[in-house]
Amino acid sequence: MLFNTVQYLIFLLIVVLIYYILPKKVRYVWLLCASYYFYMQWNKVYILLLAFCTLITYLGGLYIERYKTGYKENGSRGNGNRKLCLVLCIVLNLGILFFYKYFSWGVSTLSRIFSVFHVGEITWDMSILLPVGISFYILQSLGYLIDVYRGDIYAEKNFIHYALFVSFFPQLVAGPIERSKNLLVQLHEAHKFQYENVKKGAILILYGLFLKVVIADRAAIVVNTVYEDSASYPGFYILIATVLFSIQIYCDFYGYSTIARGSALVMGIRLMDNFDAPYYARSVREFWRRWHISLSGWFRDYLYIPLGGSRKGTVRKEYNRMVVFAVSGLWHGASLSFLFWGMLNGMGQVVEDLAEKIKRRIGNPQIQKAACFSRKLCQTLCTFGFVTFAWMFFRASGLKDALLILRDMCGCMNWTIFFDGSLYELGVARQPMNMLLLAIVVLFVVDYLKYKGHDVAELFLKQDWWFRTVVIMTMVFVILLYGCYGTLYDTTQFIYFQF
Repeated sequence: MLFNTVQYLIFLLIVVLIYYILPKKVRYVWLLCASYYFYMQWNKVYILLLAFCTLITYLGGLYIERYKTGYKENGSRGNGNRKLCLVLCIVLNLGILFFYKYFSWGVSTLSRIFSVFHVGEITWDMSILLPVGISFYILQSLGYLIDVYRGDIYAEKNFIHYALFVSFFPQLVAGPIERSKNLLVQLHEAHKFQYENVKKGAILILYGLFLKVVIADRAAIVVNTVYEDSASYPGFYILIATVLFSIQIYCDFYGYSTIARGSALVMGIRLMDNFDAPYYARSVREFWRRWHISLSGWFRDYLYIPLGGSRKGTVRKEYNRMVVFAVSGLWHGASLSFLFWGMLNGMGQVVEDLAEKIKRRIGNPQIQKAACFSRKLCQTLCTFGFVTFAWMFFRASGLKDALLILRDMCGCMNWTIFFDGSLYELGVARQPMNMLLLAIVVLFVVDYLKYKGHDVAELFLKQDWWFRTVVIMTMVFVILLYGCYGTLYDTTQFIYFQF
C-alpha cells in the first residue's frame, strides 16, 4: 500500500476515525492490527518475519533488563549474561538481514572471484525477495536493545506496545528510524483529539504528496530516460539528469517522511523530522547532519561512538568515519556502487577535516573569514556539486555502469541543448517540464525558510484563512493535474522501499 494512492488515504481515514472512537486503553491494539494489515499488503508471508524479529528483540530486552540487578549482585557473571544476550540478538537479526539482502550478492561476488582464479563457479538459482522495510525495522529494534543494555531506558513489559513500536505503519517501511525514548513513550500516552494536530498533519500529507508525485516522479522520467541509454544522451544530458536525480531522491524520500509525519500527527504522535534542508548545507559533514537524520544518528550512536569516535586521535577518528560510511553505503544496497558512494561521502569529510586544519595553521584572517555571502554561497554550491556527483554512483545500476556514464558525460560538450529545445525530448513535454522547474523553486523557497529555523507548517497555519485556502487549492490542483499517476504513469513506489 503506497502513500501516493487513494487506497492509502482511505485506509488512513478509517484508522484515524476508529482510533478516536475506541476507548483509550485499547487504541494501541487497534493501531497494531492496522499496522500489520498495512504491512501485509506487500507480502502476507513476511509478516511472520516481522513478528519473529519483534519477538526476539522483545524477549532480549526483558532478559537484559532482568540481569541489570544481577550485574550489580553477581558482578561479571550478570554482565556477561547481559552482553551475551545482546550479542546473540544482534547476530541473529543481522544474520536475517544479511540473508535476505546480501546473500545472493555475496554468492555472485565469490563466484566472479573464483572464476578469475579458475577455481570454479558457485551456482545459486534461488531468487530471494527482499522484505520491504527490513533494514529499517531491524535497526530500530537493535537500537532499542542497545538502549536497554546501556540503561538509557527500561525494557518494555507490554508485548503489544513493543510490537507497535517496531511496526507503527507510518514509519514502518522507510523510517524515520525512531528511538524508543521518543516513539515508545508516546505510544503509552492517551492522545486527545486536537484539531490543530489534524490541520498540521493534513498540510504535511499534502506537501509530501506534492514532493512525491509532482517533483520526484516527474523528474524520474528524465532521469530514467538518460541513465538507461547514456550513450544516446551524453554530455550535458547526463549532467542535467544527475542534478535532477539529486532532486528526485530528495523529494522522494523527504516526501515519504513528510507524509509519515503527517499521518502520525493526526493521531497525536510526533515523529522526528528526517530532513532539515540538506541542500543548503555548506559542507559534506553538515549535509549528513541534515540528510536522513535518523540513520545518521543511528550510525553515530551505535557504531561510530562504540568504535571510538573522535576520542582516540585524528587517524582513528577518520578511520572510524570511513568504516561508518562504508557500512552506510552497503546498508543502502548490495552493490559495489553503493559501497563506493558511501566511501566517497566519507572521504569528502576527511578532506574537509584536513582543509580545516590547514586553514587554522595558516591563520590568515581572510581565509578564515566565513561570514560573507559570497563565501557561504560558494561553500553551498561546492557541497551540492560534490553530493550530486556522488549520487551518480548511487543511481547507476553498478560501479561499471557508473564509470561508463561518467565517461559519456565528460566525453561530449553539447552545451547547445540548453537552447535548441532538446531538453523537452526527454520524456517530459514543455508545459510539465516548466511546472517541474517551478515546483523545484517552491521546494527551495520552503527549504530556505526551514534552513533559517522556521516551522513552515506552523508558519503557514498562522496566515489568513483566504491565503491558506488559495495555497491549498493550488497545491491540490497541481497534484491532480501534474502528478504522475493514473493511466499514463504507473504509481511508483518510494525509492527507499528497496532498502
